[in-house]
Amino acid sequence: MKSELIKLLDAFGYPVYLQGSLNDDEDYPSSFFTFWNFETPEGEFYDNKAHRAAWGFWVYFYSNDPALVESVTKQAENALKENGWTLQGRAVDAVSDVKTHTGTMITCTKIEKY
Repeated sequence: MKSELIKLLDAFGYPVYLQGSLNDDEDYPSSFFTFWNFETPEGEFYDNKAHRAAWGFWVYFYSNDPALVESVTKQAENALKENGWTLQGRAVDAVSDVKTHTGTMITCTKIEKY
């Protein structure tokens, strides 16, 4: 599921990183996505086996251009929905480690059936 998410985000033309993987001594790209898989519970148990997993991700978009933060986040929300992802509400503000960038976070889930 991670590779599917990365491919979807890559289509926007911005770098995609695992959240927290940028080195402290690296400059941030002007705009980029990060993601974090915060849970993957299994379910639909019968015959003592799980028959699906719900992949939960936080998707962040950071930029030094506040207008891009708003527009790209909206586009990412639409692309996620169009590709079978469920959003847990609208994007919220995300803390940035640098003063030059602002960001948003989308909480989304996709079901993987076994």
